[in-house]
This record gives sequence, C-alpha cells and structure tokens, in this order.
Amino acid sequence: MLEISKLNVFHGNLQVVWDLSVKVGVGELVTLIGPNGAGKTSTVETIVGLNRGAKGSIRFMGEEILGMRPHRIFEKGLALVPERREIFPDMAVLENLQMGGQGRPEWRKALSHVYNLFPVLQERERQRAGTLSGGEQQMLAIGRALMSEPRMLVLDEPSTGLSPLLVGQMFRSLEQLGREGMTVLLLEQNVRHALELCQRGYVLENGRIVLEGKAKELLHDPHIERAYLGI
Repeated sequence: MLEISKLNVFHGNLQVVWDLSVKVGVGELVTLIGPNGAGKTSTVETIVGLNRGAKGSIRFMGEEILGMRPHRIFEKGLALVPERREIFPDMAVLENLQMGGQGRPEWRKALSHVYNLFPVLQERERQRAGTLSGGEQQMLAIGRALMSEPRMLVLDEPSTGLSPLLVGQMFRSLEQLGREGMTVLLLEQNVRHALELCQRGYVLENGRIVLEGKAKELLHDPHIERAYLGI
C-alpha cells in the first residue's frame, strides 16, 4: 500500500534523513522506531505532504505522492494522527469527530465505529475537547482520523505523554484496528510496545535505517536490547 524508496529529507539546507526505504503492505502493521531526533517526524511530515523539502519516491496505492498537497493525499485515504494530537480544544468531542468526517456520506457509520472503539468519547461527546485527559485526547485524535474512513493510518508518537496504563489501552485499541484490517504505519519511541504490536519494524537512527525485519526478531536483536530495552 505504501512504498518509500531512497527518500532524502531536508529542512532548508540541512539534510535530516538519508536514503530511507520502507514498505507497508495492505492490512499490515509496521513500525518505524528510534530515539528523539532520529528523523521520524520529518519522515511522516514528508509522507503526508507537510514537508516539501525531499527527494526520492513515496508511492501510495501505486501512485506517486511525493510533492502532492496534503489535502490531496488525505483524499486518497492516507490519514495522519499527529504527534501533538492537534485537536480543536474549544470544540466539543463530537464536533472534533464531525470535522474528521466532513463531507463523508457515511459519517454516522464511522462515528459508531469510533464510539465502539473508544466508548469514553461517546460518554464525553458534549464535553470540550481541551478538558479531556491526555489519553482521551489521543483517543480523540485517532477517532477523528478514523472518521474519514482511511485506507491507511500514520501515527506519529501516539504514546507521548501518556501514563503506562493509558499507553497499554491505546496499544490495545491499535491492536483491535489491526484485527479489523486497518493498515498502519506507527512511528514510536516506545520500542517494546511497538514491536509487540506490529508485524515488521524498521529502526531509524541519525536519519538512517540501521535495522529492519520481523518485529519478533527485532525484539531479541542485541542492538535493540542494549540500546532501547535496557537488557
């Protein structure tokens, strides 16, 4: 579904990603892991068209999307859950979700799906989004993306700022989406959770892919154990 080939990403004259190649198959959950500053957010911003300083190739459903405007990429079915959630804090939970489903004739069906996945959002649908807890705001950000009925979700650091309990809840929700057939690219610092959830993984360090493979095998890789798992 998504094929990134030899992607080089720049911020002005500063190069931050070198020759990155990543593939995500239909219905697959794939993670791109690495420390802060590794280039993960720069990569995801390039995928969804927010950063236009890049060379290489990004193909979605067989079509080249590198350089395409963000709204065009979104219309093709590639939805981003941004790192800082970017919800509308003064709007109600329901209004935030309706923004995600705007223009979709089946938005009520999508809303029912979101409420089944995150029941707390239905309980708080009239509450101002800015008064939700951090975990609830993350659920709202994911729910808003799902309202567009995307073909693929890209999640940028969804566990940031969440308690261990909420991190577990959030990853269980992503696991449920995977069982439903959703295609996911997960960019994450929480290496153990990410590799336990996904089928395959890539390790990005200093702007370069240094490891890739099946997630279960990466969990036991000596470099991963030493650098990320404290083993």
